[in-house]
Amino acid sequence: MNVYKACGVLLFFTFLLPIVKSKEQLSSRECEDLGFTGLALCSDCNTLAEYVKNQELVSDCLKCCTEDSDDSISKITYSGAIIEVCMRKLVFYPEIVGFIEEEKDQFPTVKVQYLFNSPPKLIMLDDEGQHKETIR
Repeated sequence: MNVYKACGVLLFFTFLLPIVKSKEQLSSRECEDLGFTGLALCSDCNTLAEYVKNQELVSDCLKCCTEDSDDSISKITYSGAIIEVCMRKLVFYPEIVGFIEEEKDQFPTVKVQYLFNSPPKLIMLDDEGQHKETIR
């Protein structure tokens, strides 16, 4: 009987404890510092784990993700956005230049803000024009 208890304890510490530990959530600031925006779904973290064998990175992803649901995408809505970027760094982001020059006019609620030395960011706005989410 003691062998079964020992196996049960070993299984708990090997499989269940990491799952419980990975469910602790980090603050949005901590997630942003790690490069996660909080908009990733937890299933995206599981997909990341298939390609990236860095367990710490996957664990951080799981601490910053949003639980999946059938209508999780439809729940996130914003009234506008600001593309914040440094004009000098635009040369490194041709897809952003292409959007600004060719497609931005199709999205009247999206504004471009040039800020010196800023990496590209998409700042999502609520109905009052307040910053709700920042996506790098």
